[in-house]
Amino acid sequence: MTEENDEKIEAQEPEEKEESLFEAPPMGEQERMCEALLFASTEPMSIKEMNARMPHGCDAAEALVHLRKRYEGRGVHLVKVGDNWAMRTAGDLGFLMQKETVETRKLSRAAIETLAIIAYHQPVTRAEIEEIRGVSVSRGTVDQLLEMEWIRFGRRKMTPGRPVTFVVTSEFLDHFGLASARDLPGLKELRAAGLLENRPPPGSMPIGGRDEDDEDDDEVIEGQSEMFED
Repeated sequence: MTEENDEKIEAQEPEEKEESLFEAPPMGEQERMCEALLFASTEPMSIKEMNARMPHGCDAAEALVHLRKRYEGRGVHLVKVGDNWAMRTAGDLGFLMQKETVETRKLSRAAIETLAIIAYHQPVTRAEIEEIRGVSVSRGTVDQLLEMEWIRFGRRKMTPGRPVTFVVTSEFLDHFGLASARDLPGLKELRAAGLLENRPPPGSMPIGGRDEDDEDDDEVIEGQSEMFED
């Protein structure tokens, strides 16, 4: 019986060694891998993308939990952007990078209002934007926001004509330091920033009127308010 047991153990040894070859790296090493991927990436990365690049058996989601704690209080933070992750400079140190990162963006009042409506009411159609603003939305306004990649086309609504909707993008969230649209400022913050004015209530001006882009082509807002500032 002893000889038979020894033979069984010997037969199992090669199999156990083979399994050990596929063991996941230690969690500390997985943290380093995620850190390297996010540091080198020009765009935020998803957990799925990181797992695909890391060795078999790695758990990027768990590694990010530990990595995020490790970066707490440091000059660089690990932040969530939509469903993705990225390394970002700590907010209170942004002034150090002003010369390198500040970019002048000129948006008309119509573009800012349209962007705000999309952010707060997404998914929203062009007709719904016009109803809220009280004036028609010019094609140039929407095209500008699409070119900046701050909005994109969403799903079509299940209504007559199946109109296309608009939603904000992860680039919009990243630019304004938001994890999701739920982190947008409330009415008090918007009024304090001067983004809510004493305008006529929706419906007091006929839909189909002139867009402010058509009337005030030279009037632009350079994004000085808190919400639209780097």
